[in-house]
Amino acid sequence: MKYKTLIPRWIAAAAVAALFSIVIAAQPPKPVSDEEAELLPYYNNYLRAYHLGPEDVISVDVFGEPNYSKTGIVIPPTAKISYPLVSGGVFVGGKTTDEVAAEIKKRLDEYIIDPQVTVTLDKVGSARFGVLGKVATPGVRVMNRRYSVYEAIAEAGGIANGGDTKRVVLLRMSRDGSFARTMIDLSQITKGESEVPYLLPGDQLIVPEKKWSISKIMETIGKASAARILFGSPF
Repeated sequence: MKYKTLIPRWIAAAAVAALFSIVIAAQPPKPVSDEEAELLPYYNNYLRAYHLGPEDVISVDVFGEPNYSKTGIVIPPTAKISYPLVSGGVFVGGKTTDEVAAEIKKRLDEYIIDPQVTVTLDKVGSARFGVLGKVATPGVRVMNRRYSVYEAIAEAGGIANGGDTKRVVLLRMSRDGSFARTMIDLSQITKGESEVPYLLPGDQLIVPEKKWSISKIMETIGKASAARILFGSPF
């Protein structure tokens, strides 16, 4: 453990940074396929912007400090994890991995010279989305990556016979607790006349029957809003 001494902080920090750069430079880059090169930024961006919640699993790595590096941390219902030297734990609910890393770095700075902290998301457990109505297998699913509306419906087995592809409803809860409803015409997306929407954690898609009236759709949305409470909403 690198306890604080009389050495100026900027000298120690520069030494650590230089050593870290040398180690990284000495490692030959791993070759990646064209497909991986295209997909990695897509998924990495999703995970970096992901807001943590209960049942997610994270790891904390403090460079050169194995005693303060922890893997397989399951976030409890309180969204507060225990961590060495941090009295009362660290609240991680609603934060990104970068924000949690910054918080832990700030706490460790009292004890370790310029701690280099990295937090990674190992497994998604809190983010969910629902697909209801006229699909093959309606229900709630874990959002372990970024999903488009098309992918979410495909995960639900596709639109069943009688399903209305022109009036798919996207139900999204705002931070003030109200619900925003967006009507999506999948045929316009197929023709390239509209952009493909992507889901956020807690979103619900409702595929109505073609014969349903607007009032019937609104009634179903009301039931979906109540059902949403059963699996929670994002922080």
